[in-house]
Amino acid sequence: MAEAAVASGCRFFAGYPMTPFTEILEHFARKLPEVGGVCINAESELEAVGMAWGALATGARAATGSTGQGLALMQESFSEITLAELPLVIFDMARGQGDYFQATRGGGHGDYRHIVLSPIDIKEAVVLTQLAFELADKWRNPALILGDYLLAHTSEAVDVASLTGPAGSSGPVKPVKDWALDGSLGGTGRSRIVSSLGIAKVSPSGPVLPPGSTAIEAHLNAISSKLRRIEASEARVEAGWLEGADHVVVAFGTVAKFVRYVVAQLRAEGVAIGYVRPVTLWPFPYGAVAEAATDKKTVMVFEINAGQMIDDVRIAVAGRAPVMPIGGISTDGSGFGVGALLDVDIIRGRIEQVVHDQEVVA
Repeated sequence: MAEAAVASGCRFFAGYPMTPFTEILEHFARKLPEVGGVCINAESELEAVGMAWGALATGARAATGSTGQGLALMQESFSEITLAELPLVIFDMARGQGDYFQATRGGGHGDYRHIVLSPIDIKEAVVLTQLAFELADKWRNPALILGDYLLAHTSEAVDVASLTGPAGSSGPVKPVKDWALDGSLGGTGRSRIVSSLGIAKVSPSGPVLPPGSTAIEAHLNAISSKLRRIEASEARVEAGWLEGADHVVVAFGTVAKFVRYVVAQLRAEGVAIGYVRPVTLWPFPYGAVAEAATDKKTVMVFEINAGQMIDDVRIAVAGRAPVMPIGGISTDGSGFGVGALLDVDIIRGRIEQVVHDQEVVA
């Protein structure tokens, strides 16, 4: 993932070591200096996100990250950075993948959202990491990669060639950032401001606003409008075996690979079942999940937590079918790694129990 970020043109990273995020930081520390970039092991997560903010304001492609516990410390800055329209990329290597609420709702202030991408494995993480930098710059909005212990501790052979540059190019096409603070306009009367309150100076000669409106209100309304456009155009989803299915299982991230394997087995054995995997957790693919739930006997949700994504699934399904949780809290003794629930036999057993119960009821 660090190598994919470098291929995307990322040249600044700041973070504080915390399992299972530490490996990401270590790889940035090794790879960024090789291309003239900078990686800083900050004093804490608070300093790390502040350093990334400063780098972003100059127009650099920059990133930070941590586990959910570390990112909790960054929430105020995350909301401010989003309202300042800075294209931050965040690596969230969650413990136990229980941080759906944090990734999609956050704990900051104001009307803000992060684009959230959830890879199923290392190969997809390479692609989605590069997509995160593209979407962050496209929308001037933070993008978050939601990973976990498996992504941080799995070795897999992948091709990390840049996906963003034209054929034969040496790297990604860098977007024009005419809003960046490059020092060229100091003293001209046209200097720029990067602020959560807007980048235009508040002055009588500023933009013409609607009657009764303020510059700050106009700025926040513009961001709200942008978020609606992101929601309408950037939702991504993977699905399989939905045709003729009576039951659907919804899962995200690395656990979805286990679910997909079990569903493939059951379908081969004649069980009418399919699955849906949201690739973007925000924007959530409400339409695809709603369509998949139509005329189904059950919609099952497997996630390694007490039930978080299930809220969005229920919103999408909107009563079309019963929504049933089949996941739960599961971790190893350290609280960092993989617990007993992430086992195909257990997942299969829980799915088969729901299918059996529905057949009995019918």
